[in-house]
Amino acid sequence: MTSLVNTEIVKMKPQRAVLLDRDGTIVVERHYLSDPEKLELLPGATDGLLRLSRLGLGLVVISNQSGVGRGLFDARNVTLVHERLCELLKEGGVRLDGFYFCPHTVEDNCLCCKPRAGLIERASKELKFDPQESSFIGDKACDVELGKQIGATTFLVLTGYGSQVAAAGMVTPDYIVDGVYEAAQVIEHLVTRDEKGAADAVRS
Repeated sequence: MTSLVNTEIVKMKPQRAVLLDRDGTIVVERHYLSDPEKLELLPGATDGLLRLSRLGLGLVVISNQSGVGRGLFDARNVTLVHERLCELLKEGGVRLDGFYFCPHTVEDNCLCCKPRAGLIERASKELKFDPQESSFIGDKACDVELGKQIGATTFLVLTGYGSQVAAAGMVTPDYIVDGVYEAAQVIEHLVTRDEKGAADAVRS
């Protein structure tokens, strides 16, 4: 069963969201993070998310949390870490629209473990966004693979495991960036370009 924690949902720009991995992308990779006190935001993450939010894009975290399925911690720990994440982001003016996580192990062969699309399918229905009009930011091969599977624009960050993934040539994302802030800069450019193109089409 897919587990879900939603924050207060804010109004999104129609059909568009930015989907983000959590560990190694927004926060420092701790290897099965279960203690809220050990959560630490990566440099530039808050500013990058704020920049995306100001574009009117939804911010949705999509995370594998197999530590639950392995018995290392329970879903309550995941919720507590998420609540701490929201507190830290709120200090920087950022509010997440949703947090979706898979509690299973790979051996469970579920439909929600990245790179399978179960979490995205649920999130897109509940938050009303089009995956193909969205972006996916993550530091692991499964993040890029999932993003490509749903037709999103994919970003591999070099934080977390990203440098290893890039060096090994494991996947071919649309963009390789230093972190969330640089990804936000690229997304802002893409959104501005698309909106200008739409406006030009209307005028013509």
